Amino acid sequence: MTWNFDAKPILVFWETTKACDLACHHCRAEAIPESLPGELTTQGGKSLIDQIEAFGRPYPILILTGGDPLKRSDLFELISYARTKGIQVSVAPSATPLLTPDVLLKMADHGVDGISLSLDGATVQSHDDLRGVPGTFTRTLAMAQFAVNAGLKVQINTTVMEHNVEELPAIFQVVKSIPAHVWEVFFLIQTGRGSQLNELTPSVSESVCHFLYQSAHYGVTVRTVEGPYFRRIVRQYEEQLPVELDPLAQRLNKDLLTRLGEPTHSPLARSAGTRDGKGIVFISYRGDVSPSGFLPVVADNLGNQSLPDIYAKNPLFVELRDTTSFKGRCGICEYAQICGGSRARAYARTNDVMEEDPNCVFELGSVRI
Repeated sequence: MTWNFDAKPILVFWETTKACDLACHHCRAEAIPESLPGELTTQGGKSLIDQIEAFGRPYPILILTGGDPLKRSDLFELISYARTKGIQVSVAPSATPLLTPDVLLKMADHGVDGISLSLDGATVQSHDDLRGVPGTFTRTLAMAQFAVNAGLKVQINTTVMEHNVEELPAIFQVVKSIPAHVWEVFFLIQTGRGSQLNELTPSVSESVCHFLYQSAHYGVTVRTVEGPYFRRIVRQYEEQLPVELDPLAQRLNKDLLTRLGEPTHSPLARSAGTRDGKGIVFISYRGDVSPSGFLPVVADNLGNQSLPDIYAKNPLFVELRDTTSFKGRCGICEYAQICGGSRARAYARTNDVMEEDPNCVFELGSVRI
């Protein structure tokens, strides 16, 4: 099925609350223990769900995130409301004592399609140090495995940054052992509390993408967030174009091979070709509408205009979907449609959503134009 991204998104992310009991060093939302004033009410959440329904079938997928959506007392009422309309729902809970086997069984009973959990280290120390709360690593693995057994699809999210690059093969080994359905690797954007951490350099980002392509040969779907050049690299492999691996990529691939043996599957590196504002829309806890959670530019608020109108007609969204508006290399690159660079990273570095992605090493004409 071909999805018209100019008309509607495929994913609607709703930051249901800012409240969360973790203290993650890289938190985009800068979450806090208690909810903030102005949070969408239960009725406001149902109104948002009505607006998702207004996009028409096939409906966008609703992803309930935060903060921690489990901090909302009306979470299951909202899930039920969306499911009665035929809207697919996924939940991104935090691995805190609020996430229990009973809660996961309740999600399955309410028709939740899947959950996503974060894993940013392969050991107790490396993961818990980043999350700021002891016991998070152990709880994440236990709840992920319970969710699989309960019939929920499990996606593991990993934020890759300067300090955990070498740990990626070990993290993926854990992901596969769960076994997770999807491994989604987030390339750090310096926004929220993540502004205090170091992003990958362009050359390291490229090496990681080559490693991720190899990881996709082990039966787990691999995707990226704010690392759209992964799609360019996948295309280069598919077209059997010359590829040169630097020492880091070689080292990561060798570690992967040592841990998991020879590849077992055809690569599962599929992508819908989305990016900030194209196929993706983000709703803040108070109803502000942005192209993504990592691109904190507010197009409008649900109190002023409907979500379908904001997504389809707001000048910011329209411009973000038009690659001819992109500046620098991103504006003339042959991979602009499938990649287009990270608009969030361009904004974080230059304050201009249309600038080129400074983390891409691709040289125009190095493959073919």
